[in-house]
Amino acid sequence: MAEIKLENIFKTYEGGVRALGGVSLRVKEGEFLSLLGPSGCGKTTLLRVIAGLEKPDSGEVYIGGRLVNDTEPSKRGVALVFQSYGLYEHMSAFENIAFPLRARGLSKEEIDAAVRESAVLLEIEELLGRRAGELSGGQQQRVSMARALACRPSVLLMDEPLSNLDARLRTDMRLELLSLKKRLKAAVVYVTHDQDEAMALGDRIALMEGGTIKQEGSPAELYERPTDIFTAGFIGSPAMNLLEARLEREGEELFIVLGSARAALGSKRARELLEKGAPGEEIILGLRPERLRLLPPGSPDTLLAELEYAEMLGGETRLHLVSPLGRLIARVFSFEGCAGGHCGGLAPGALFGVDFEAGDAHLFSKETQKRL
Repeated sequence: MAEIKLENIFKTYEGGVRALGGVSLRVKEGEFLSLLGPSGCGKTTLLRVIAGLEKPDSGEVYIGGRLVNDTEPSKRGVALVFQSYGLYEHMSAFENIAFPLRARGLSKEEIDAAVRESAVLLEIEELLGRRAGELSGGQQQRVSMARALACRPSVLLMDEPLSNLDARLRTDMRLELLSLKKRLKAAVVYVTHDQDEAMALGDRIALMEGGTIKQEGSPAELYERPTDIFTAGFIGSPAMNLLEARLEREGEELFIVLGSARAALGSKRARELLEKGAPGEEIILGLRPERLRLLPPGSPDTLLAELEYAEMLGGETRLHLVSPLGRLIARVFSFEGCAGGHCGGLAPGALFGVDFEAGDAHLFSKETQKRL
């Protein structure tokens, strides 16, 4: 097994398009890293650099402590699973899994053992005799993964492997991957633009934007303590509400002021911000949709908002609200987020007083976009 270490990786394509702008990253042996970000952020390019399919303009790639910048992809101990399954439809599942092993010159006995071991791992033993073209999309993806694992890689790279599946199959395959990752010993890099996949599967997440890593850490760290506005707005479904606000001092107290809504910061947080000279500072206030409280209109120290429409999603309801400071989304569960049961009617045009606890607020500098 091996760890992956990237040091200051730069990559620019013809025409001056910068794909990677100095990426440094470490994936420990046995760790599952979700590489997350919007389309065009550089995550697939980074994966291809690790695999050896792209050569960086500068920087160093280490696998298992060995510098591999000039090492052929086939000699890096790396296996890849792509968005497209890449199976030979006229061949059986067994033959597809065995194909790269035969290319390596393994004996018939070694091939048979490796194929059956990976088939057991992916729970597809009963599919080995069937032609790939007869299999469903989910079955084909499992065969594709088994083919990669049969090579016993020290590093497993996965590029949007579930994106061709429908919603239900994606969920089923995600559960299978959760089970599989407990048994894998390889370092895994999993590229996705789907934050649900990234958060459910990753021991850590590296969030990319514009060819750089904006933040890395556990799923909980990125959700609970985003370091900048980009991370705050990207992580979470629905996205965090981001509104312009300000800080006001009254004696030794510090208040977050959002239009007509006010919330007093705790004494420890207030002291920290007062030491930084924050009072009077224009800020961006971040509020998770599930942390908003809805009160009757006109309630003291609340922000008046009007219901634009409601999304009923079974166990939860998402209320899309319009306020003088911009749009908001409130996420309520069986109306528990509506104080005193005030979600009556849920008809467009209904008015609410939006309230929040200072302890639930995320504060960002309006100037630097960084967390205060």
